[in-house]
Amino acid sequence: MPGARLHNTLTRSAQPFAPVAPDGIVRMYACGPTVYHDAHIGNLRTFVSVDVLRRALEALGHPVRLVMNI
Repeated sequence: MPGARLHNTLTRSAQPFAPVAPDGIVRMYACGPTVYHDAHIGNLRTFVSVDVLRRALEALGHPVRLVMNI
């Protein structure tokens, strides 16, 4: 399976990505946007960034299960 490398902010280096679960499914949880006032483009950032990561992992052959609060 092709590999992905993600930046680890703790070690400040790129590290190979591997699913933690033994079944190989990448499980993602994302807290949805918290909107207190009028909606703006910044509220869309959560959806876009998580969706881009999910699509990239799927394109590399990883099965992904994403849960997001709305």
